Formats: sequence, C-alpha cells, structure tokens
Amino acid sequence: MLLFLTEFFSQYASGFGVFQYLTLRGILAAGTALAISLLVGPAMIRRLNHYQVGQAVRDDGPQSHLSKTGTPTMGGSLILVAIAISSLLWGDLRNPYLWIALLVTAVFGAVGWVDDYRKVVEKDSRGLPARWKYFWQSLAGLSAAVYLYVAFDTPVTTELYIPFFKDFAWSMGPLFIVLAYFVIVGSSNAVNLTDGLDGLAILPTVMVGTALGIIAYLTGHVDFANYLHIPYIAGSGELAVFCGAIAGAGLGFLWFNTYPAQVFMGDVGALALGAALGTVAVIIRHEIVFFIMGGIFVLETVSVILQVASFKLTGKRIFRMAPIHHHYELKGWPEPRVIVRFWIITVMLVLFGLATLKLR
Repeated sequence: MLLFLTEFFSQYASGFGVFQYLTLRGILAAGTALAISLLVGPAMIRRLNHYQVGQAVRDDGPQSHLSKTGTPTMGGSLILVAIAISSLLWGDLRNPYLWIALLVTAVFGAVGWVDDYRKVVEKDSRGLPARWKYFWQSLAGLSAAVYLYVAFDTPVTTELYIPFFKDFAWSMGPLFIVLAYFVIVGSSNAVNLTDGLDGLAILPTVMVGTALGIIAYLTGHVDFANYLHIPYIAGSGELAVFCGAIAGAGLGFLWFNTYPAQVFMGDVGALALGAALGTVAVIIRHEIVFFIMGGIFVLETVSVILQVASFKLTGKRIFRMAPIHHHYELKGWPEPRVIVRFWIITVMLVLFGLATLKLR
C-alpha cells in the first residue's frame, strides 16, 4: 500500500525511490510488525485475562506445567494481525505470491482460532474435531497447491531441486501438487506440535522465516540466482517482505512468550505460521532446504509418529512422553534448558541450510 504512495511521490522527490528496494521494505516490514506486537501485546493480554481465555494444562504431563494453568492463549492472533498489516503496508500488492502466502496463513489461522475458541471459551476439551480440522487444513493446502500448479505451470516453478547438485532438477508435473500439499499441511502441524514450551516454537519460526526470506530475495533476483545455481522465480523476491513481517511479529510475540510466558500462541498462531513457512518454501522451490532448517519441527513430528506407532504395534513407548521436548523435561531437564538447546540446534541447522546455497 505504501509502495504505491512512494512510487507516486518519487515523481516529485527522487528520495522516495529508495522504497523500491526489497531489502529496505523487508526491514521496514519486520520493524513495523515488531512495533505492532510490542504496542498491542499488553492490551491484548489484559483483554484475554479479562475474558478468562486461559490455557488448560494436562495433568499427565510434567508437573512444572501445572503452574501455567490459566495463562492467556490465542495470542497467535496478535502475530497474524501484525503480519497482515505489515505485509499489506510494505508489500507490492500486485504480486500474486504475496497474496497466496497471506491467504493460506489466514485460512490456517482461522482453523486454529475455531479450535482454540472451542477449547478455552466454550470449554469444549475436544476443540474442533480432528477430522474437521484436518479437512479444512487439507482443503486450504490442496487449493494453494493446485493454484500454484495451474497458475504458474512453468518448468522452473514445478521442478524439485536438490541441495549440493548444481544442475539436477526433477520435473514433477502433477506430483508437484502432492509435494506442495504435504509441505504446507505437514509444516503447519509440525509447528503446532513444537509449540509446547515457552518460546520453543516461535524463535525457530523466526529464524527459519528469516532464512527463507533471504532465499526468496535471491531466487527473485536473476543475477544472484544464476550465480548460485538456484532457480530464478520472477516475483518471488516479494516474499522477503512477508518473511520480514513474520520475523518481526514473532520477535514481538517472543517478548511476552519467553519463559515464564505471559501469553501462549495457541493453534491460531502455530497452524498459521507453519503453513506460512511451508507456502514460502514451496513457492521458492526450496522444500528440502526448509526440511533441513526446520529440523526441530521435523524431530518433534517424527517423535510423535514413532511414539504412536510403537505403542500401537508393541504396547511400549519409545519416549517418556511425546513430543520429544516433554521427554527431556521428564528426564529432569529444566524447561529453559530444553528451550535454549533446541534454539541452538535451530541456529546451526539454519546456518547449514543457508550454506547449501553455495555448496553446489
């Protein structure tokens, strides 16, 4: 929105032309989203406390979590509002990729909001039934995948690229829809599973989102893309603004979500942020790099799958509790230790993921 204004005023004052630069708009998007989160956060927390929108805590988990009972949840709505406002202010609204990312984020956020609302407001412990939650997630993910395939069906936008190989690209054809669907829906649920400790999910989301923003900028710049032997996808650079908004909103939320948390993200934030990251990864054709950088999300998901499969097949559990962060808590690790160590792992994985851009 502001881009249109600066384009108009640049006719009269050349200094406004600086807002055409993606890097500046990405930084401004991050700053705007951060400011919105920090300014609106305290009022939102007071409002959630007033309406007693508090988290219910399972009594079969770590005993230290019982003190979290009643902590306001649904704080992810703050993140989504900050992302939307910031992206619309600083993004190029003529760019279809930006709208796809925003719409997917909004739909997944709506699914999470309904689930949270039923749990904490209507006091329905089941929330949104799993089959309906998965149905709406699948519908949104599949719609995005089909649209990307139909509207942008060019070889470069539907090929699978493997890190470390310069010239290898597998033309997937319709299989692109399957891959895109699983990346978007899978990453949404993976972030949701990770969101079990104070700040555990949001900072890895910020780090992975920032890295994806850097890659989006590179894939949208023909010279950088050719130099690094990565696919050039015209227009994808605008997602750097969207990713900047994710980073800023996430850091602002972390201000209130750090241990001990004043507010929880809830499904409204976790499902939406995971889907947002997955959508960006699909558009910029870096699903495998995303898989590497989001290793913590993958680990949490695999731990749940293994735990359920082992219990159903053998009647025995592999971990003391799943997802795996609860396993370490039950082993005696203090919550802050689990959180920070998972953050450190994410930093290393993100750096490794970025290094793959050059190691080809």
